[in-house]
Amino acid sequence: MSDAAPTLNPPRFGSGQAVKRLEDDALLQGQGRYTDDLGQPGDGWLVFVRSPYAHAAIQGVDAEAARVMPGVRAILTGADLAAMPPLPTGAGFKRADGSDCATPVRRALAHEAVRYVGEAVAAVVADTLQQARDAAEAVMVDYEERPVVATLAAALAGGAAVVDSAPDNIACEARHGDAAAAQAAFARAAHVVKLDITHQRLAALTLEPRAIRASWDGVRLDVHASSQMPTAVRGAIATALALKSEDVRVRVGDVGGGFGMKTGSYPEDVVVAWAARATGQPVRWTGERSEEFTSTTHGRDVQAHVELALDTNGKILALRVQSHANVGAYALGTGVAIQLLIGPWVQTSVYHVPVIDFHFRAVLTNQAPTGAYRGAGRPEAIFNMERVMDEAARQTGTDRIELRRRNFIRPDQMPYKNPMGQTYDVGRFEHVMDQALPLADWAGFDARAAKSRARGLWRGLGIATFLEWTGGNVFEERVTIDVKADGIIEVYSAVNQMGQGIATTLAQLVVDAFGVPISQVRVVLGDTDRGNGFGSAGSRSLFTGGSAMRSGADKTLDEAKQLAAQALEAAPEDIRYEAARFFVAGTDHAVGLFELAGKQAGGHIFVDHTHTVSGPTWPNGCHISEVELDPQTGAIAIVAYASVNDVGRVVNPMIVRGQLDGGAVQGIGQALTEQIVYDDSGQLLTGSLMDYAAPRAFDMQAMFKTEMDESTPCTNNPLGVKGVGELGTIGATPSIVNAVADALARNGRADLAPRLQMPLSPGRMWALLHASV
Repeated sequence: MSDAAPTLNPPRFGSGQAVKRLEDDALLQGQGRYTDDLGQPGDGWLVFVRSPYAHAAIQGVDAEAARVMPGVRAILTGADLAAMPPLPTGAGFKRADGSDCATPVRRALAHEAVRYVGEAVAAVVADTLQQARDAAEAVMVDYEERPVVATLAAALAGGAAVVDSAPDNIACEARHGDAAAAQAAFARAAHVVKLDITHQRLAALTLEPRAIRASWDGVRLDVHASSQMPTAVRGAIATALALKSEDVRVRVGDVGGGFGMKTGSYPEDVVVAWAARATGQPVRWTGERSEEFTSTTHGRDVQAHVELALDTNGKILALRVQSHANVGAYALGTGVAIQLLIGPWVQTSVYHVPVIDFHFRAVLTNQAPTGAYRGAGRPEAIFNMERVMDEAARQTGTDRIELRRRNFIRPDQMPYKNPMGQTYDVGRFEHVMDQALPLADWAGFDARAAKSRARGLWRGLGIATFLEWTGGNVFEERVTIDVKADGIIEVYSAVNQMGQGIATTLAQLVVDAFGVPISQVRVVLGDTDRGNGFGSAGSRSLFTGGSAMRSGADKTLDEAKQLAAQALEAAPEDIRYEAARFFVAGTDHAVGLFELAGKQAGGHIFVDHTHTVSGPTWPNGCHISEVELDPQTGAIAIVAYASVNDVGRVVNPMIVRGQLDGGAVQGIGQALTEQIVYDDSGQLLTGSLMDYAAPRAFDMQAMFKTEMDESTPCTNNPLGVKGVGELGTIGATPSIVNAVADALARNGRADLAPRLQMPLSPGRMWALLHASV
């Protein structure tokens, strides 16, 4: 390729520009490469035998009839894998008596007992998918039913049956703050506001289910997986199969959504890898929708009691929160940490709260385990805070905007350490709210409410002002940059694409650094042979991976400058760089970047670079929604939604808006429609899309007004960016529920506002409106 000046103007494709996503052409043309697309003739198809019981002893597994069925290659049971190390549980948390987190031992295939409906007991590998299904039905498992702890309430009831390991079903707990100081603050408070809040259980509901394909060549395992964190999958498989990490290669292609559910590894990953090595042939598994509902990790599922103490001027004196989190049958590290530590980090949010008293418990039940789901603990914490702030305004007769102003952390308090010891580097929370109010036409609401009332509808206005923490507290990321003689700059990162457009954003940063057209940039992601890192979770991809990409590009240019100085026989300080060419200042002596690469050993310039940012980011926002409630039917319609979001520097505004609006839709789904429900025997009642009410396009008829405020860049990374992937989810849910509470209060039913519990479905709202007080 020639080093002539490019025909495209690189700045058009650099940071700050709404560059069309590089990923989209292939996806829109049906050329995406998902894990299920990668199968080859001769692959074995794996089907799991799953428990129909929520709690039972396994007396025996009879697979003899299945073994002789046509096409069957192998059948694995829990007994066959009993020597495998247990899968990780717990998270270093303790019980009240100081003992370790109590949780059952988790196996790749259940051995001796099953503890939730859908837990895998056996696996069948056959020549075809139908043969594997037929043989799976022929596997006979002898179960002896045990008492079931089907719900959080049942687990905490006196005399409750025990899931396993914990005599009181409390796996572990955590306390934060100063209980005595909080009690003193509450004793002198002029106002005390209390709320009981239910954060219902949710399904992540990705378009692409979990999928994995593994092959064994006698030395190494080659694994393709639909995952946000390929390095974690590699580690889990290597540990389970007693292999060295370098003997497992994990690759990730296109991923049809993750939402936190595809972080880490699952038992199915280990079983597929084991089966591939055992049979010596490639083995593939793709989950069906029913399997995804029963056996992937769920999100949320917390019962919280919140108390807020205020003085006569409405200033917050103290906050008390007690919660019980249903972590399911196994206390997974993520499920526990999210509720006992990560959510609490942001519980006080954008407000100055002098004293806290937090007590959080993780509780075992005979349900599927919980784990990361978009927001991961922060939505629960922010919902608690925003609901109690609005209720405090109602009960004290204070304007809710004024109440927030009185309690916001001020810019001159930055950096600010909150009561959980987390330091916010920057933030102008009142400034963000002041932009959102006119965007939503807050002042004109009364006129709109009057028009709704004329149609028999109750209109409500809701607000949420909040922040979140991003980064997973893993601040290091590795990239490689390869400048090739053919005119391509190939970059690799361990962060992962899953529909969020990260490949495009990273490419824009390369354009910034090298000044080349984006068509000359090739981004490669998801291959543990190319590089390893934490992956994409906790809204960290850009501020860690992007920062590493930019600093790695700068390092590459520095090294190339030295090479150019040698080639041009000039001092390095005299070398200038612009648009893929190095030249000697004040002369016409020059060499092209790609020509220079061709002169090097191997015909390229290659840099392997690791970068560490100095801390998390604290994106924040103000989300305002308007709803209309039909008191005759309980139906709620969203009629307007506006938000201003401080996400620091914006690399691609189109992608950021997509993340914010998509996240808001998921938050709206929690507020209005979504809920995982088990019956008293532990059977899942919402095991399909016929039963689980995901938000639909019809529910989103309101136009989103979404703006970004770039005036307060993050100081913890060189790009100044802040995480964005979960912000919309966190802000939408309390904004919507506060709007419904406002509609009730404006129409003489303020008594019902504290009793609102999600999802605010028409049936639930109608029952609330017509219940006797």
